[in-house]
Amino acid sequence: MTTAREIMHPGCSCIRRDNTLQEAARLMRDQNIGALPICDENDHLVGILTDRDIVVKCVAAGRDCGSVTAGELAEGPPHTIDADADVDQVLQTMEHHQVHRLPVLEQQRVVGIIAEADLARHLPEQKVGEFVRYVSADLTGP
Repeated sequence: MTTAREIMHPGCSCIRRDNTLQEAARLMRDQNIGALPICDENDHLVGILTDRDIVVKCVAAGRDCGSVTAGELAEGPPHTIDADADVDQVLQTMEHHQVHRLPVLEQQRVVGIIAEADLARHLPEQKVGEFVRYVSADLTGP
């Protein structure tokens, strides 16, 4: 059984709610990543911030990335997976919630993150193709 821990990108950096989007963007650039978990003072996950969030919700809206905080863009609790969960549970969670990145938790703390690239490196091509097709599908209907 392959677990979330085995396919995740370990050691992801958390940002705090009061970090500015400019600080978050620099960290994303320096680490060559597209998403950061937002954690509280106890290192518990309170949200996730993506590069797309910064562009769409701040830059495109004409807001100042140097004053808008990560906490302002955090929208409800993010979907997560336990580090010991089976890879099928990972796929099911990501597909069900149509998320491209999934924080991995151990004892309520972020220990890694799973992105589509991680799935592509560890799963058969057919399974990855099905996942991408489902996650990218418009389930809202006409």
